[in-house]
Amino acid sequence: MEDVDVRRQLKQMTDFIRQEAVEKAIEIEAAAAEEFQIEKLQLVEAGKKAIMQEYDREEKKAGIKKKIDYSMQLNASRIEVLQAQDDLVTNMMESARKELLYISRDHQTYKKLLRILIVQSLLRLKEPAVLLRCRKEDLELVDSVLESARDEYADKANVYPPEIVVDHHVFLPSAPSHYQAPGPSCSGGVVLASRDGKIVCENTLDARLQVAFRKKLPEIRQSLFGQVAA
Repeated sequence: MEDVDVRRQLKQMTDFIRQEAVEKAIEIEAAAAEEFQIEKLQLVEAGKKAIMQEYDREEKKAGIKKKIDYSMQLNASRIEVLQAQDDLVTNMMESARKELLYISRDHQTYKKLLRILIVQSLLRLKEPAVLLRCRKEDLELVDSVLESARDEYADKANVYPPEIVVDHHVFLPSAPSHYQAPGPSCSGGVVLASRDGKIVCENTLDARLQVAFRKKLPEIRQSLFGQVAA
């Protein structure tokens, strides 16, 4: 074989190898570029997903916080309403307590009331001997109705008239006054107790008012606010 032929064949082989190498390099580069694009898209999608998840979390947090804030504001409003209602009821109670002061000023009416309160207390205690306490300013009125109250009780209970000892040493507090320092006060009425002090019947005007007010409170709230107190 001539040298020329050998060189030609060698060149052909070299060109073929070179072409194969170039095509292989292009193929590898294209595969690498495609893989890079795929990985890039995956990273972008993962980034988008992470951002959306973070956005959802923040949105949920904001929604929860908004609900919590609304709930707190609603509760605060309810508390304010309830406080205003309680203040109104308390003011009514205080106004009623002030009205009690006028009862004892009418001596004839108050005298009859004292007799009724004493009889009621005796009927509750049902004791043969009791201790009676009243305000110092009511001593005279109490003494004036004591006998009739004792007899009325005896008739109603069908028992012997009880022994009633009026305490002349310990008195119920006087009526409240603007001229006195704040402290215990009594608008009138009596307190009766068994001689051993184990059974006590507090039948003062203030105690009666509290009992009546407590019983009527649901009706009062219904009338004022259109709801029944729990």
